[in-house]
Amino acid sequence: MAAPRLISCVLAMASLATVGACSSAAPSPTEGEPRATGVAGGGVGTSTGAGTPGPSALTPEAYRSELERRHDAMAGAITAMARARRLKDLTRRVVAAEEKLNEAAQALAALVPPEEVRARHDAYVSALSDLAHVLGTTMTKVGVRELCTSSAVLADVGGRLAALDAAGRALRSAGDYPADVVSVKAGKKQTRRLRNGEFVRKGTLGGRGSLEIDNGGDRDAVVTAVKGGRTAFSVYVRRKATFKVRGVRDGSYRVYFSHGVDWEGRNRRFTRKCGFEKFAKPVEFETTYTATQILWHDWRITLHSITGGNVRTEKVDPDDFPS
Repeated sequence: MAAPRLISCVLAMASLATVGACSSAAPSPTEGEPRATGVAGGGVGTSTGAGTPGPSALTPEAYRSELERRHDAMAGAITAMARARRLKDLTRRVVAAEEKLNEAAQALAALVPPEEVRARHDAYVSALSDLAHVLGTTMTKVGVRELCTSSAVLADVGGRLAALDAAGRALRSAGDYPADVVSVKAGKKQTRRLRNGEFVRKGTLGGRGSLEIDNGGDRDAVVTAVKGGRTAFSVYVRRKATFKVRGVRDGSYRVYFSHGVDWEGRNRRFTRKCGFEKFAKPVEFETTYTATQILWHDWRITLHSITGGNVRTEKVDPDDFPS
């Protein structure tokens, strides 16, 4: 059997002319002549240099209220992304988190915070914008299955998450402002593997048949055999390795396989570079007894393309892959 390898604007201000001596040839003003004095655009007191005064800084209470309006939505979006278990949910939640953070960053950037926290406010807004931006890139990686689990997404944006957490804590410490939107922890990028031939799920074996699996691809794989709608067994086969499952019982089996990098045992998924396929035809095991012989089936499948392969593979929706 064969399977293909997956591979600014400028403000102009008219100034008032001052009357004075420009050169020795110019006459000096005589007593009683009018003289222009003062600052252009002035009035009483000093001028800001612009026609309209800028907005006033918010009071601490008003600023706290503005942060509270957006806190739960941002925190919830980040937490929901971290809790995604299905790939479709992960895709949708990364998009939602990007939108919520970007929306909040734009709204908060338009505020004038209390002067004593201006620097921390700016750092917080910058961290929000940075995380929203990197989530856009991460979304592309999820779409092409470069990243396949929430843990992989968190590891990918871990630096920006940590920066946002630090900026939020700094702002909160300056006046109990609700800026603590990061409650999840991002782990480091890993490359975890099981032993070759280790069963992920091991049903009851005790038949005479066998299934030899040849994984000549460049990624580890998990092969899952399904009989009657239930998983009979799942076994881990490392790249460039083979393994034979012995004692397969009689029956018709649908054979699925996933391949990728970094096996996350808790969710039984590869976290990066994942693919999901199945063989188009079932594999039949049957034992025949005669007066003098016992005949059974020994099958061999390859998870990579070979010359002469006689069964094609089909893509499988990752959320429909048997667990």
